[in-house]
Amino acid sequence: MSAQKGKILVVDDEAGIRRILQTRLEIIGYSVVTASDGEEALSAFRLSTPDLIVLDVMMPKLDGYGVCQQLRRESNVPIIMLTALADVADRIVGLELGADDYMTKPFSPKELEARIASILRRRSYKTDINIIPNSGIIHVGDLKIDTSEGLVHKNEQRIRLTGIEFSLLELLVSHSGKVFSRLEILQELWGLVGGFHTDTRVVDVHISRLRTKVESDPNDPEFIITARGSGYFFPRIIDSEQ
Repeated sequence: MSAQKGKILVVDDEAGIRRILQTRLEIIGYSVVTASDGEEALSAFRLSTPDLIVLDVMMPKLDGYGVCQQLRRESNVPIIMLTALADVADRIVGLELGADDYMTKPFSPKELEARIASILRRRSYKTDINIIPNSGIIHVGDLKIDTSEGLVHKNEQRIRLTGIEFSLLELLVSHSGKVFSRLEILQELWGLVGGFHTDTRVVDVHISRLRTKVESDPNDPEFIITARGSGYFFPRIIDSEQ
């Protein structure tokens, strides 16, 4: 990230929202770039290489879903989507396309700032931690997880995970055998405790996406197991190497 807290790309076709978010984020130390439609967003991303994108769904030229889909072909940059859509299924489409989080309009700018800080903080820790003592490499079955570099391979083939997907996998693997409730996962990965409401189905969407990438059969998973009525856990024994 930059010398400041980080660079944020704010994408929204409403000038008032862009202005409010830019002002608030700059006051607390972020560098902010803005875009008013989907095509402008892609150009701004390629020119400015932001650390995180706040992306509205309903926009002219190219909507937020299209932007998210294109960005995921190019980058794992964190994406928080803003949506005014009322239907839950519509609201989580962005997550299924690879977004890290979503907020519904109208939203609390303070809560958005908290989510931005949490996501960027989690990414900044990625190269500073070793989940397994004295090792950054974890072998589990045909998976090889490099916690130092944030990389995952399956049968020697690189698996492309988003930042939130890697953090979710890392959390479950590093505490294999422990069942995490959806709320616990939200608190661990998003860092939101008290005062903020997040739909716990966000976790289910990310679990589903992660399974499609790491499981041989996502419908009969061997790594990411559902504890019915409780949450999710990773049952396998970890072997690590120096």
